[in-house]
Amino acid sequence: MTRPAPAPSPTQRIQERHIAQSPERSHPLPRAGRWLLRALLALGAAVSFVPFLWMAIAATHSTPELFRSPPPFLPGGRLLDNLRRLQDTIGFGRVLLNSVGIAVVHTTISSLLSAMCGYGLAKYRFRGRGLLLGAVLATMMIPFQVLLVPLFQMMASLGWIDSYQAVILPFLANSFGILLMRQGFVDFPDELLDSARVDGAGELRTFYQVVLPCVRPQLGALVIFTFMSQWNSFIWPLLMLNTEDKYTVPVALNTLTGLSHVDYSGLMLGSLLATLPLMVIFLLFQRQFVAGLLGGAVKG
Repeated sequence: MTRPAPAPSPTQRIQERHIAQSPERSHPLPRAGRWLLRALLALGAAVSFVPFLWMAIAATHSTPELFRSPPPFLPGGRLLDNLRRLQDTIGFGRVLLNSVGIAVVHTTISSLLSAMCGYGLAKYRFRGRGLLLGAVLATMMIPFQVLLVPLFQMMASLGWIDSYQAVILPFLANSFGILLMRQGFVDFPDELLDSARVDGAGELRTFYQVVLPCVRPQLGALVIFTFMSQWNSFIWPLLMLNTEDKYTVPVALNTLTGLSHVDYSGLMLGSLLATLPLMVIFLLFQRQFVAGLLGGAVKG
């Protein structure tokens, strides 16, 4: 006696629905055109890689060696000396941990808040929903510089100057993330929500166990965008953090640039090391990132 096949999960149902709606792939370009396109893409990738290669080479030389004529094109032997000087000058290990902690906490909370807000705007019917969505869109048109003074005054009144919460909390509500997640939730079938509620699942359980796994591509793309934005943030941490032990990587590297001397080799090494967490995050979420960017291509 054979066992009946298990019922597909909500995630599998969404994937099957998207596959059924996606158009058949075709190759409108001839074979020669495809090879030419690949060659152009490879050339563009090589050109984009040159600055990273120069950064890696410069990190192994001293600053005077970088200004020789001709400049060095091969790695040198000053990597450990530059790393030791970078640690002694700005405490690079400490500021790297600061940046990792701030970026991870901010990304986690901001991504969850954006997903919950996007889910509410996509699946709940309430008076003023369109007005609220328009307000979220309007906030994207406000320049960041306009918010600096009122936010600084707010943080000062709360006594949060020179604290990590002043760097993390003000920008947790991300209008871009809310809209991105809303678009991912719009196509989610309401029948699955009704089925989960009939089975006794609460709203939070339905959201975390039924809905959220089906929008992993959008969530992965949001995690990458949010982490990169927070990791590269410079102006706001510079305004909020006054203690050198609390500096983030961009703020700490800025101290290597003086009026009469610039430690170029230290800057190159610090910048090279600062790109490693971004590469790790991208490698972890690259599938979700690509699928999230191309998610609109499967909508009929």
